[in-house]
Amino acid sequence: MPRIAEATYTEQPWRIHEFTSDFDVEDVWSYRTPGAGPDDFPRMLAAMRGRGGLAKQPRVVRFLFAVRWKLGELFGWDDPSAGVGERVTSLRDRLPDDLRAAPRGPDDAGMPLTAVYELDREAARELANKTVHTVMHLGWVQGADGDYGLQMTVLVKPNGRFGRLYMAAIAPFRHLLVYPALTRQWERAWRDYAAK
Repeated sequence: MPRIAEATYTEQPWRIHEFTSDFDVEDVWSYRTPGAGPDDFPRMLAAMRGRGGLAKQPRVVRFLFAVRWKLGELFGWDDPSAGVGERVTSLRDRLPDDLRAAPRGPDDAGMPLTAVYELDREAARELANKTVHTVMHLGWVQGADGDYGLQMTVLVKPNGRFGRLYMAAIAPFRHLLVYPALTRQWERAWRDYAAK
C-alpha cells in the first residue's frame, strides 16, 4: 500500500489538471493490480463497487467515520449549506464541454463523494463541507513492470485556517488506518474480480 510521490500524479496527462489548479495535492497512493492491462480500468471500478463502500470497511475504519460524522453533526460541519452546489460550486461546472458530455459514473449512497466524471483511464469524485472541498481522483497508470495499476490522488482546498488544521489533525488516521484498510479492500477486490 505504497504512498507515492506527488510527481507520479502531476506528471501524468490527466484531464483533471485542466480545472483543479486551485486545489492542493494531499495524498497519492498506488494499488497493486497484478496482470491488469491498459483497458482494465472499468473492470477495476466495477470490482471496487462490488466490494461495497464504507459499510464494508474494517470495524476501526467504520468507527472513525462514525465519530467524524457525529462531530460533523454536532458542529454543523456537514450542513447541506456547506456542500457542493451551495458553499462551493461543483467541479462539473468547470468541466470542458467534452468532459461534461462524458459519463459521470454512478453515485453510491454508501459513499459520501459524488461523481464528477468517469473516463476509460480516470475518474473523479468530490465532497465539500465546512472544512474542505476535496476531490478523489482515480487514474489507471502503467508501471515499470508493464502492468497497469490504480493510482488514487486526494486533492483538497481547505476552508480557511480551520480547514488546514482539520486536514492536519486527520492525516495520521488517514495514513495509518483508513488508507491501509482501503488498500487491502481494493487490492482484494481486483484479485477476486480478476480470478473470475
